[in-house]
Amino acid sequence: MPSFVNTTSPTPFGFFNSDTAFQTEADSMVTFVKRKLGDDVLSVELTRKQIWAALEEATLEYSRHVNEFQVKSQLNSWLGQSTGSISGSEQTYPRENLEYLLRFAEPYAVEAGYGGSYNSYSGSIELVPGRQDYDLYSELVDGDGTPLFDHSDNSPQGKMKIREVFHFSPNAAYRFFDTTSAVNYLNNEFSFESFTPETIFYVLPVFEDILRAGQLDLSQRVRRSNYSYKISGRNIRIYPTPSGENRDKLYLRIQFHSNPLSASIPDSTIYGVSNMSNIPFGNLEYSKINSIARQWIRQYTLALSKEMLGLIRSKFSNIPIPGSDLTLNGSDLVSQGREDVDKLRTELREMLDSLSYDKIVELEADKAEAMLRQLRLVPVPNGAAIMIG
Repeated sequence: MPSFVNTTSPTPFGFFNSDTAFQTEADSMVTFVKRKLGDDVLSVELTRKQIWAALEEATLEYSRHVNEFQVKSQLNSWLGQSTGSISGSEQTYPRENLEYLLRFAEPYAVEAGYGGSYNSYSGSIELVPGRQDYDLYSELVDGDGTPLFDHSDNSPQGKMKIREVFHFSPNAAYRFFDTTSAVNYLNNEFSFESFTPETIFYVLPVFEDILRAGQLDLSQRVRRSNYSYKISGRNIRIYPTPSGENRDKLYLRIQFHSNPLSASIPDSTIYGVSNMSNIPFGNLEYSKINSIARQWIRQYTLALSKEMLGLIRSKFSNIPIPGSDLTLNGSDLVSQGREDVDKLRTELREMLDSLSYDKIVELEADKAEAMLRQLRLVPVPNGAAIMIG
């Protein structure tokens, strides 16, 4: 009888054909399946290759379920990493990172004007005395005089986002803001000492200075005649009307439509892992899986073989024999095989779900809480403590 090693193309895909542990298991599986299906009493109409195909499918099914739950635990750490297939990553215990959270927070940083992955551009508008209205799309230019709307990053051309308009009164009242004002003398690092007990020094926090600056700025905007502007569509109107005494240029900072695949800032991670379909997980190596997994694979192989045998026997539900007809149990085998397959899948998914990284953290937290409740009941001798070591 030919063995697995001596058979040409023993399995449909051949993923595990070179694995010595799988080769040994395959030969034993033929005996296991046929005896479980009653081959010693009634011939089992299954070939060795059919049983080996079921074994390969069972191993692939186990590998699929394990990899799915690994993805649930690790996807956030793999996002943006290099893609690939059958790379051995499924056998690793990767370190966690916060790349996903940082990427998730980048749009907020862009809107707040504190960085992000999208470039912003500055330009200026030549002010004309007596003219208040200006076209942002044609008159806002860079240092070379080219309209920012025609920038190469604005392709296809879309709306411009005005991030900041540098249009404010040059005579702000910041001259009244000084770190030595009020009683905040210590902030100025004075070089004298006091020998009188009546002397009191107040150290004010930094945020007090920031609040005072904001107060002066708001007062300047509300209580005084201040510079302002109004943007309507592609036009900007500035107040007051420019005159010969005003500065010659109005500066703005703008940003184009946020293209998630923009090449303005080269970033190869956008072509990296993006979902479960391209995370670099391959099939599990049969020689590295433990006895728990192998027993599940054996039972799943048996269930698949049972269903396969039922389908074969269903083609001939009745076989004429001398004096009667022989009725085969094809439909029963198909039903039993499918029930066993569903049961094994459900059990495996429930077990893996309870062992995901998130569940392990919850279990450890519950264990710590239970331990604390127990330790509260341990008596502590007077003036002493229980030490373990």
